[in-house]
Amino acid sequence: MPRPRKFVERDVISSASEVFVVNGLAATTLDDLVQATGLGKQSLYNAFGGKRELFLRVLSEDREEAARAVSEALQHGDASPLERIRGHMLRLAIEFSRSDSRVSLATRALVESTGEQDQLSTVTRAGIEELAGIYAQCLEHAQQNGDLPGDANLPSLAMYFVAVTRGMELLGRAGVGRAALTAVALDALRVLPGRVDADPAQA
Repeated sequence: MPRPRKFVERDVISSASEVFVVNGLAATTLDDLVQATGLGKQSLYNAFGGKRELFLRVLSEDREEAARAVSEALQHGDASPLERIRGHMLRLAIEFSRSDSRVSLATRALVESTGEQDQLSTVTRAGIEELAGIYAQCLEHAQQNGDLPGDANLPSLAMYFVAVTRGMELLGRAGVGRAALTAVALDALRVLPGRVDADPAQA
């Protein structure tokens, strides 16, 4: 019979995530993971298949959590769809401008992805498309409410918001302050077709 595992997989993934978020995939060593998780190298290989495989496992869970957070922000509440997007963007501006803010694992993976047809690129692209799908649903509701014109390109606009938020995250990591990120968040909605008002909440 196989020997039972003597570790909690969730704890290992959480510890590995902390290392990968700080260092990224390329700069993280197997020794870093051994120290963080308390597992030996062979145990890591046996359980997860190696550093890259463990990163992909952590990235998949991070992707699920990111999608859940955006979905909760955009698909629930009494505010109009565009007001929900506006509030979400403003909250991100605050979060990304914090001095202790760190680049998410998804964004680190995006930066390290080669764009080739490997598993890292596939998982990263799937995460982007999942987030864009959530934005697209919210924008579709806005369109149904008459807040966006019927010919608005919702898939393009949805991907635009993913790009803006990822850019805001990197700018915040580089030290760009809250005022500048807040301006970006507000301007992101001003460019929507048919939106000429300065404050969507006042439309």
